[in-house]
Amino acid sequence: MNTKETSCTPQGAAKVMFDELDKFIDTLGIDPKSERRKGDLIRILHQAQHIFGYLPEEVQVHVAKRLNVQHAEVSGVISFYNFFTTEPKGKHKVAVCLGTACFVKGADKILEEFEKELGIKAGQVTEDMEYSIDVVRCIGACGLAPVVTIGEKVYGRLNVADVKTILSQYKSEVK
Repeated sequence: MNTKETSCTPQGAAKVMFDELDKFIDTLGIDPKSERRKGDLIRILHQAQHIFGYLPEEVQVHVAKRLNVQHAEVSGVISFYNFFTTEPKGKHKVAVCLGTACFVKGADKILEEFEKELGIKAGQVTEDMEYSIDVVRCIGACGLAPVVTIGEKVYGRLNVADVKTILSQYKSEVK
């Protein structure tokens, strides 16, 4: 079990993460009977995803209980916003834009090269949890097409040869 996994009864590292989330929720001073409590849901989900790395069902149920709302309401918010994920992601989140401008300029080839170099397909995570690849439709940097983001960093005007160079920056920090 890696530290990002949870169980119905949190133990070990998962318990520490649930405790951290509970402390955050406690600082918000939420009245579980007030309708205003729902206004904090997105904020709490952002913090939960920051702590756990993703939002598995156990975390969703926990948040729902803490806010005194239905699990379906929490799940609905998570599925509506693209930022939230219910699947584990790598430490380094690679997002390859396949929007029109990027696709026309060869983003599909960039994606193929990332997949080849990392040994995973889009939507997957490396076994060591260091990298994940996702396809996005637009990140609003069409003038830099084709564009890839890794975490908060934006890489533009890429070609296939750039992929190894970019990954070498991250691989050297891992070792």
